[in-house]
Amino acid sequence: MEDRPFADLFPPATRERWLELVQGVLKGADFEKRLVSLTADGIRIEPLYDAAEPVAQPMRAPGPWRVSQRVDHPDAATANTLAMADLEGGADSLTLVFSGAPAARGYGLTVQNVADLETALGGVMLPLIGLRLDAGPRAIEAARLVKALALSRDEALAGLDLDLGIDPIGTMAATGVSASSALADASSLLAEFDGAGFAGRALLADGRPYHEAGASEGQELAAVLATAVAYLRVLEAGGHDLARARDAVSVLLVADADEFMTIAKFRAMRRLWGRVEAACGLEPAPLRLHAETAWRMMTRREPFTNILRTTLATASAGLGGADAVTALPYTLALGLSDGFARRVARNSQIVLIEESNLARVADPAAGAGSFEALTESLAETAWAGFQEIEREGGIVASLESGALQARIASTRATRAKAVATRREALTGASEFPNLYEKPVTVLDVPPQAPAAVAPASEPLPSSRLAEPYEALRDASDAHLEKTGKRPAVFLANLGPVAVFNARSTFAANAFAAGGIEGLTNDGFDDPAMLAQAFMASGAPIACICSSDAVYAEKAVAAAEALRTGGAREIYLAGKPGDLGPALKEAGVTGYLHAGGDLLALLAGALSAARAT
Repeated sequence: MEDRPFADLFPPATRERWLELVQGVLKGADFEKRLVSLTADGIRIEPLYDAAEPVAQPMRAPGPWRVSQRVDHPDAATANTLAMADLEGGADSLTLVFSGAPAARGYGLTVQNVADLETALGGVMLPLIGLRLDAGPRAIEAARLVKALALSRDEALAGLDLDLGIDPIGTMAATGVSASSALADASSLLAEFDGAGFAGRALLADGRPYHEAGASEGQELAAVLATAVAYLRVLEAGGHDLARARDAVSVLLVADADEFMTIAKFRAMRRLWGRVEAACGLEPAPLRLHAETAWRMMTRREPFTNILRTTLATASAGLGGADAVTALPYTLALGLSDGFARRVARNSQIVLIEESNLARVADPAAGAGSFEALTESLAETAWAGFQEIEREGGIVASLESGALQARIASTRATRAKAVATRREALTGASEFPNLYEKPVTVLDVPPQAPAAVAPASEPLPSSRLAEPYEALRDASDAHLEKTGKRPAVFLANLGPVAVFNARSTFAANAFAAGGIEGLTNDGFDDPAMLAQAFMASGAPIACICSSDAVYAEKAVAAAEALRTGGAREIYLAGKPGDLGPALKEAGVTGYLHAGGDLLALLAGALSAARAT
């Protein structure tokens, strides 16, 4: 008997052998179309990667990332109660979100003086936690309040893990307000703070305004890098040593539910920053890299699905090397989050760190072919985008001219089409919607309208991907409240259940994404019986559901029967093929199929279903 390792009894697993097997499965289908996808930046995502040599790069210091919680209740005393519960529950960092900041979403601390801030942070031992300020246009005012609070407590600024979060360029991007005066003030403020022993980060290059406007990963990185470099220049021109200027800048990137690209993006950011340091002649130093889960991926409908998205985003940011992660509570798109939603946000991180041990390895993606390839491609794409911004005169000039906004708008339009066609699926909104979802609790605090400003440049829009579907669901809810019934579509199932069930289920879910209830049945063979059932259902529109083979025999007659029965709109689940002209003649007005513009179809269907 041969005494060889078991694996030696099989031929080696080579890429060529894998390709042979794949071609057999594809049966002539195009390899590129079926198995290769492109990111929003045009970066190829291959179906298979070879192992790669790990690329040495700076990463998070050994240990877990900080679990940061938003402090955003307008009332300082209530904000303190929520913050203390977060810290006692395992968070070790706070993000003070002030009213008027773009990230406040209409809420935020209404702190006006040191006494108010003392109320909000009463009992919080600042030297033991991380603290980041998120104050938007009030950033310098907020920084001075924190300094005054620390001095009143006799707490040395040098002993605080503090990010002042001053980001005039990000505020300009989000609101259109000029950044010039705030940039000048930031340099003098750093000198003031350094004179008091401050050793933390003053300026923040924030990716949220770009991500919320629809930017790709490369565009977000390019804008953030250009912002960080602009801050280096401002601080150096203001008399600060370049090494101190570098240490005074931190970065915030958005983490979303695309785990591959999120991990690659965070790894690429550190690689890009190392390139800037080298160009400046600086010895590498750790970059303070913050993460916040994506606002644009949050949904108001079926909000529990947000827990899945934010958990995946948090894990990806942690694996990618974030120093601190703020997970948005799953109800934030509906209102100010209560204690339970805040607990879920922090506990998801605690489980990832303490039970799943995701923070034990400094760079778990190192050496993985996919992550190394994506990181390198994304870094090169972002560097090219950064150079384009620099050629335009820098990030401020690019925003003032509208050039950066135009590039992001193009990406946003492409993404909007992907959402409309469900190529980019939104669980709970465009996929697997629930017309009978249970309501969730938010705090009874009304949002405030943003203050009116006179923008000096075009502000970037802030939107969530699910908003078009949510607008349709809102219209459905209004119809339900007015009439006692939801808009409905009669599912005209043809043939036996085994034949129509797949497309009938597909159609019911698709119509539910627009708030239209699918009325199903056991199927019909007789067009007259189908028409009677349709009229008895009370639904004003219908969708024919079955297999292509059944369509060839019965779809035209079924459509004629439905039209005779008074159907305002008749849809067919699938593509018409050669039956197109005959189906149109019989009264079919639209086709529901994968890759079609679902939003446009639902808008027309909802209008017809609600008509009286």
